[in-house]
Amino acid sequence: MTSHTAVRTVYRLGTVAPTLEAMFEVLDHEQLDRLGAELHHPEVLGVPAVYLTYGKGEEADTWCAPNARTTGIPVFEPVRRTGALLLLAVDGQVYAVTCGNGYRLVPDALKDKRFGLRFAIRMIDPRHISGAVTKALGRPRTDISLVPAGTSVPALGIRDQARVVRHLGGHLDDIPLTRSRHANGRACTAQGGVGLRLPLGIEPADLVEDLRTITRVCQGDNPHPELEFVDHIVPVTDAVTRAGLDAALDRLLGAPPDGRISFSVPLDLHDTHTEATAYRTRVGSTDTFLSDAFDLSYVLTRARILRPGTRLAALRDGTVTLHRDPSPRYAVPLATTHALDWVQADVSLGSRKYCLLDGDWYALGDGYIDSVRDGLRRIFTDAAVYGLPPWPGATNERTYNRAVAQAQPDWLFLDGEFINNPFKRTDRVEICDLLTPDGTLILVKQAASSGSFSHLLGQAQVAVELLHNSSEARTQFIRRVTRNSGGRLKLPDDFTPRRLVLAVRHKSGATVTPDSLFAFSQITLHQTVRDLTARGISVEVVPVPTATDAATTTAA
Repeated sequence: MTSHTAVRTVYRLGTVAPTLEAMFEVLDHEQLDRLGAELHHPEVLGVPAVYLTYGKGEEADTWCAPNARTTGIPVFEPVRRTGALLLLAVDGQVYAVTCGNGYRLVPDALKDKRFGLRFAIRMIDPRHISGAVTKALGRPRTDISLVPAGTSVPALGIRDQARVVRHLGGHLDDIPLTRSRHANGRACTAQGGVGLRLPLGIEPADLVEDLRTITRVCQGDNPHPELEFVDHIVPVTDAVTRAGLDAALDRLLGAPPDGRISFSVPLDLHDTHTEATAYRTRVGSTDTFLSDAFDLSYVLTRARILRPGTRLAALRDGTVTLHRDPSPRYAVPLATTHALDWVQADVSLGSRKYCLLDGDWYALGDGYIDSVRDGLRRIFTDAAVYGLPPWPGATNERTYNRAVAQAQPDWLFLDGEFINNPFKRTDRVEICDLLTPDGTLILVKQAASSGSFSHLLGQAQVAVELLHNSSEARTQFIRRVTRNSGGRLKLPDDFTPRRLVLAVRHKSGATVTPDSLFAFSQITLHQTVRDLTARGISVEVVPVPTATDAATTTAA
């Protein structure tokens, strides 16, 4: 039976002029020469179109040489990588349709980063979501959820204002595409992120009409009510605001790390980066740095030594190239991106909060920030509720924790008591600083930055994960409690915490409140509380007053 459609990936190139000359000129001609790409000018489409194809052969695949050394048996299996790129202008809009490895020919800077997602939230049935890629704000983590049979938005658990949805897949609602006319009752699916992957018409007229339909959907239709939440973070388009954010980030790049800069795999590389075994990074020089994974510390160090006003530009001009093999003879890379695309940053301008993702600035909606703060206010508890004494200004954490244990003789002092991490034998973990008779874990931190506060939240997460998931870690902790308490406290063999208290004092002496935390820390705390609550653990944050504050309050 003759097929009427083929699954392809299409990108929207919003800044490219709809002419043959412009479409060809925006491509990387050195890359085309290196790959031996052939240029074609198809006329049957009836619209301006540029078509490029290539096939690059290598004398042996990357596994051949190391396996020859391992087995002593030389085997050389050739490999050929192919790709096709069709650029076409439809009603003044330029699209790039790719097959095979053809997507690597499309310069990343030209892609409309929300094109595929814009289509997805309008046309995918919210009752049949088959997959999602989401970014937890405030964390260098990307979550990928796959449900091949399809499920609803609530069941997938992505409707959360602490997450940026970056990719969505599922069954399409009724839409007049070529596939729909020939589906014979079969479901049609699509995947939308930066690009849009779906069955498109094979015949010239069908392909052009499908692209016109996609344009109408993206420009005219409203998102599904159940998927509107995807747009709660919107790209910044105002030139003045972007310039202010760029200047603020340039200054931040020159300062010591404080946790507001992390890294995230660019959306377009979620599949490709798993194939990479070597990364070549270049920032501010002609020299490249070779590593087996992306190295944020190297990028930040290179940026920090540059002159103010040039740091951000160096990251925009810098590159990160991914290779299957570090050997120079494998000249064709998996992908090359701008170094800035790997950087995630949290920046404020006045009262507004912004986030840098994939090289673009996004504004965190006021409603989103307000909802996060409102949620955090409910978990902040006065120190007097737990009988925590004021913190003398010059006292370190360990001394303060001893003072708390003296003030609360039923509590057990565990500061500096470590257990071995069964999942990483070289790692030792401190579960908590203090333990109450009812098994409440109390973690104490004197924080000077969002980085040190994030470290506290990370410690809390690790402690809970170990006690829940490792019987060995649980046994170590229970024995340590029994020994250090002289048998006074005996936890059950299946002990897992039900309450966790984060006692925090800012090193400056300022009172810690939901409003005083950096947006980065607010979001991280929000997500941590959400994760721990899902495990049945209640979380409270207790701001510890300084001794001078307490004295002033008493006098008043």
